[in-house]
Amino acid sequence: MRIERVTDVAAVLRGADLFDSPPLPAATEKFLAAPGHHLLFAYDDAGRPVGMISGVEMTHPDKGTEMFIYELGVAPAARLQGVGSGLVAALAEVARASGCYGMWVGTETDNEAALATYRRAGSGEETTFVLLNWDLVENV
Repeated sequence: MRIERVTDVAAVLRGADLFDSPPLPAATEKFLAAPGHHLLFAYDDAGRPVGMISGVEMTHPDKGTEMFIYELGVAPAARLQGVGSGLVAALAEVARASGCYGMWVGTETDNEAALATYRRAGSGEETTFVLLNWDLVENV
């Protein structure tokens, strides 16, 4: 397995099945062009994308910069082979190189696969929190 930063929309579209929904070309281009946005793909020995992780650097005046793990996806056939934890470790290296003081992620309390992956990759656990969100797009 090799892990590489993705900077090309076409490469993202070739790994479309790694995402929750098909990547939108315009949104993909915007993500890839934004400073502090990172997208890494894991490739198998045949060069097929088998995993992806996206991260966004977030800076706050009283905290500095930290890396937010936006999404992690691993192809079903590549699960339980270290792809997810390898991607998390690779993003942590990007975060260190970018001067981030830490990295964080939120996931559902019953998402056992994600929790195991993040723990294997060396995460610590914070206290439980509540996630609130606003749906800003009206349903037509």
